[in-house]
Amino acid sequence: MPLHKLRPVENLTQVDKIEMSLQEFLKAENYQPGDPLPKEIELAKAMGVSRTAIREALSRFRTLGIIESRKNRGMILAKPDLFVNMERVLDPQLLDDETLNELFEMRLVIEVGLGDLLFRSRQQADFKQLEAIIEKEKKAKSSIERLKCDMEFHSALYRLSGNDTIARFQKILLPIFEHVYLKLKDASMPYPSNLADEKKPVTHQDLLKTLKRGTLEQFRRQMRQHLLVYFKKLNS
Repeated sequence: MPLHKLRPVENLTQVDKIEMSLQEFLKAENYQPGDPLPKEIELAKAMGVSRTAIREALSRFRTLGIIESRKNRGMILAKPDLFVNMERVLDPQLLDDETLNELFEMRLVIEVGLGDLLFRSRQQADFKQLEAIIEKEKKAKSSIERLKCDMEFHSALYRLSGNDTIARFQKILLPIFEHVYLKLKDASMPYPSNLADEKKPVTHQDLLKTLKRGTLEQFRRQMRQHLLVYFKKLNS
């Protein structure tokens, strides 16, 4: 029986179809962020639908950050915010353990590769903030204080990378990192107990020293070793 000739039946509401049609229109007309959009009544007339249906479709766009309203200008195409909806759903309390661990692993992979961006701009970098965090870490008296210092140090590295998108992404994931950190016994310690068998655990001081005067390959290797404890714990 040639079932491959059958096509799925569309199960779309009128608003779904309006949304798809508007997306195609914006692409075809090469709309750019800041460009004004036609008025609701103009869209409704052109598409042969009610203003209520148009308004609902536009409301979806507004929720996604695709359009916004400006005083005296009406609706305009907004600059897409890649993370506007991610911030709303990435609540560690709403995610299962597997997803939390995978997000944490993704963070570790990103940081190993962060060296490329850091070394590209290290000649103009201001390392005073990293130095201050390390000094504060030395004086920390509790695991919570050390955890905060650890997160501050790595957050500062993201900012120093000069890539605002990566830095924003890390900021959104920060509550998840903290949640997983606290679940990993001793993972926030500067010298984790389960790295006692390592010849030389890599500290934040080591990373900063290499960032200042070492090579990119050394930094990658050290960051990998520095984060090894988390890989081991997540997969144990």
